[in-house]
Amino acid sequence: MKKNTLSGIERDLVLQYLADGNVPVTLTPVADRADDGTIRHPDSAVFPVALSSSQVKTSGNGMIILENPPESITGFEGKDVRVEFYFNRVGLYFISAVKCRDGIYSVEFPVTIFRIEDSEEFRSYDFSALIYFESRNRQSDIKCLPWINDLLFSRPVWKSIPLENQRTAKEYLEEFVAQAKIERNAGNGIQLIPICNYLTYSYKKIEEIQDRVKPLAVLYVDHERIVLGCDDGSFRFIAGDEYGMRFSFTIRNSPVQSRDMFIYAKVVKTYSDHQNKKVCADCCLTDIQEEDLRYIYERTSRRLFV
Repeated sequence: MKKNTLSGIERDLVLQYLADGNVPVTLTPVADRADDGTIRHPDSAVFPVALSSSQVKTSGNGMIILENPPESITGFEGKDVRVEFYFNRVGLYFISAVKCRDGIYSVEFPVTIFRIEDSEEFRSYDFSALIYFESRNRQSDIKCLPWINDLLFSRPVWKSIPLENQRTAKEYLEEFVAQAKIERNAGNGIQLIPICNYLTYSYKKIEEIQDRVKPLAVLYVDHERIVLGCDDGSFRFIAGDEYGMRFSFTIRNSPVQSRDMFIYAKVVKTYSDHQNKKVCADCCLTDIQEEDLRYIYERTSRRLFV
C-alpha cells in the first residue's frame, strides 16, 4: 500500500514548484473529514472551480493568490477547499481555507500535501461493461464505467445539466433532434439528455496520473441501447460498427456478486462537441438473450417486464 502523504522533502519540492511557476488548480469545498482532521473529500454536490495558470499567483508570505476568479469563488470564502493540481504528471491535493482581504481571494500554503488516490479502485459500481475489440489481430478489452456526473437507472432529466451549460446544451439538443427526425434512429430520444450533458461538461477531473488512458464513460443504458462517451481520443467510434460486449450488474446482499451477460451492440449514431474533442456513441443492442433483456429492463426501469 503506497503512502498517501508526501514526505517533508517532497513537500518542499512541490511548494517550490508552486512558488516558481503558475500552476492550474481546481478548488472544491470539502464535505467530510477523518478523525485527525486531514483526509477530506470533495463535496460531490458542488461543482469544482478550475483556475488557469494565469489566475494563480504566489506571494512571499506563504499565500496563493487567486486573480480574477469566477464569481462562484465568492461562495467559498471562509470554507475549507480541496486544492488539486499536477506535479510531474502526479495528481496532488491539499486542504486550505479560502480567505478574502480587500477583495483579494487566497489560500494558504499547506502543512500537508497528499497524493490523489485512484478513485476507480475504491468506487463501487452498480454497472460496468467491457468491449471486446480486435485490433491488429489482437484482442483488447476496453473497460466502460458509469460517468461520475450521471445517474444510471434513472430517467434522464434536463436539470441534471449544470445551469451554466444549459444554453449550449439546448443548442446541441435542437441540432440532434432535427437529425433524429430525419434519420429516425434515436428511439424516444431520452438518451440525448445525458449526451448533451457530457458534451457540454467542461471540467476535467484531476486524477492520480495525468493524461493516462481512461475507461469509456457509460452515459445511458437500458434494454435497447447503451450510450458511451470518450473525451481523450483513445477510442474511435464508427457508425455501423458492431462490438461484442459483456454487461455486469452488481447484485448487493447476495452470495452472487454480479449478473454478467454477453451481447452485441451496434453503433447507430455518433455525436461530437463543436471542438471535436468529445464523442458519444449511441449503440443499439442487437443480439441479446430474452432472459437478459428482461433483467436489464427490470433493473434499469424498475418496472416488471410484460
